[in-house]
Amino acid sequence: MTQHPTQSPQFFLTAPSPCPYLEGQFERKVFTHLVGDKAPEMNDLLTQGGFRRSQNIAYRPACETCRACVSVRILAQEFTASRNMKRVIQHNSDLIGAMHDAQPSTEQYSLFRTYLDARHRRGGMSDMTVLDYAMMVEDTHVDTKIIEYRRRGPDTFITGKGQGELIAVALTDKMADGLSMVYSYFNPEFEDRSLGTFMILDHIARARAMGLPHVYLGYWVNGSRKMNYKMRFMPQEHLGPKGWERYDHEAVSR
Repeated sequence: MTQHPTQSPQFFLTAPSPCPYLEGQFERKVFTHLVGDKAPEMNDLLTQGGFRRSQNIAYRPACETCRACVSVRILAQEFTASRNMKRVIQHNSDLIGAMHDAQPSTEQYSLFRTYLDARHRRGGMSDMTVLDYAMMVEDTHVDTKIIEYRRRGPDTFITGKGQGELIAVALTDKMADGLSMVYSYFNPEFEDRSLGTFMILDHIARARAMGLPHVYLGYWVNGSRKMNYKMRFMPQEHLGPKGWERYDHEAVSR
């Protein structure tokens, strides 16, 4: 029997560029392509190793002078919502999240465009066209889902229809050991609903229902205020030199 060696991924390193999170720092990334039949398995391994996916690219920070970016995953089966989080769930009890295959729509893009214009007008995604958005959603070789959150309609539970406007969207990878939140956005007019928090809580509930242990949140950047929200979802693990370790906020604070 002839054995064919498994093709190993090739990794590349980007040139330094200004860090979008920490002033005065420069970022570099190591990346590889996620394509072919082995892409789902490779995505699982790389995500567990601290990589993130963007379309068919898996990347990880490889900065020369900074280690502020830390991979974070929530221990979904042990999670207990705080009193404030329970209020967020109650406030959004009129929303239903429907999981679909990763297919873009003009309705999604309209909401995405509204979100960017209100929250990230100067960000790197600010000039994305409808075709760029379609590529972000569709260009995947792994098990990617899109979850649409809509208002509950009067006959939703009877016919499955009658749902209202699109309020929020999450692009999510389903992996062997959890759900990885790739990107999410929402209608900024409903900021009082704390929809970002709600979508994370919904992913925790989905992971628990699926029997999956983790919800991957990407990177927590120590020193970046915009990333502080990720520390609210305990217990969680951080990826360090010794592998994934349970994060003890009190021990770190002392």
